[in-house]
Amino acid sequence: MSNQAPPSTLVRNLLLAMVLLGAAGAAAVYFRVGADRFWANWILWTLFFLTLGLGNLFLVALERLVGAHWSVPMRRVPERIASLVPLSILLLLVAILGVPALFPWTRPEAAHNPILVAKSPWLNFPFFVIRAAVCALAWILFYRFYVRGSLKQDSDKDPSFTVRARRLAPPFVVVFFFSLTIVAFDWISSLEPEWYSDMFGVYLFAGTFISGIAAMTLGVLFLIRRGRLPEVGSKHYYNLGTLGLAFTVFYAYIGFAQYMLIWYADLPEEVVWFKHRIEGPWQPIALLLPLLHFFIPFFLLIGSAGKSKPKVMRIAALSILVGHFVDLYWLIFPIFGAPQFSWPEVSMACLFLGLGFLQLRRAMGRGADMPVGDPLLAKGLEWQL
Repeated sequence: MSNQAPPSTLVRNLLLAMVLLGAAGAAAVYFRVGADRFWANWILWTLFFLTLGLGNLFLVALERLVGAHWSVPMRRVPERIASLVPLSILLLLVAILGVPALFPWTRPEAAHNPILVAKSPWLNFPFFVIRAAVCALAWILFYRFYVRGSLKQDSDKDPSFTVRARRLAPPFVVVFFFSLTIVAFDWISSLEPEWYSDMFGVYLFAGTFISGIAAMTLGVLFLIRRGRLPEVGSKHYYNLGTLGLAFTVFYAYIGFAQYMLIWYADLPEEVVWFKHRIEGPWQPIALLLPLLHFFIPFFLLIGSAGKSKPKVMRIAALSILVGHFVDLYWLIFPIFGAPQFSWPEVSMACLFLGLGFLQLRRAMGRGADMPVGDPLLAKGLEWQL
């Protein structure tokens, strides 16, 4: 008899080992390198997971809002990826401990900066914590309603849940936009609090939505390859490619518009933020970002053939996800001056990737692979291009 562990157990053990190794490395980062580097990596990965989770929860609500049928057979995938939301909330609440280490507006010298004094009604620690808690509460309530309700519908076949889910979609969309804007200004923009952009919330939304589409695409193709979605074919995920193409262009437009308006206004407190990120050691990353986040997915998905080929879709989705991570890194890490990437970043990556994949692995085995209790499932399976 073979003593080999089943593949699923082996994967779980490897991920657990990855988490333990990463945790040891993260502790070394905190005590040997410094709290600021530790917390910058913590916030980077937390926001990456949070935007992926919220982006997929938004896709779930958007389907309900517009009454789409084509995506119903695939909806269980974004519901499962949205399981990153509760994990991210825990990580975000821990990240509050690192706010004094990274955010200049928390320090005593902020009282002598006229710009920070003017922003102090918003940028003060008690109100910051309250905003984070309120956003977290809203996210978890909507997550529980949509995801747990959908899983329950698999067994009770209650059509009234579909009606309630659609009625709750507009309030969720409003809460989603406001809370994501708060995340953009609180957790990213206020790292350099003298800087300000009216478009920054929209910029983070664009990155969140397109990365959510990319993560959903990879999840759907993974299940199809495993034979777990036999009735889902190219006619379904073709639309994911179309949606991804559209919002790749939207992301590029918002990013360029933000840069153009700041360049045209030429205000010193605004221009310096971009100057740090497009010149000197950050210039290669600034050039890499549009390549990953726009040019590669755009030219892969612009034709109809690419959106029907799983291999092409995977490359485009991976490019978008890597580009989204690079984008967050480019937004956060210039507070250190030059790019930072060595064993501290590798250690933190091991910790968070292990946690994230463990969470997704657990979620991927929860419930049926399609929402079998949804009365719209039959229409979704019959849907044609």
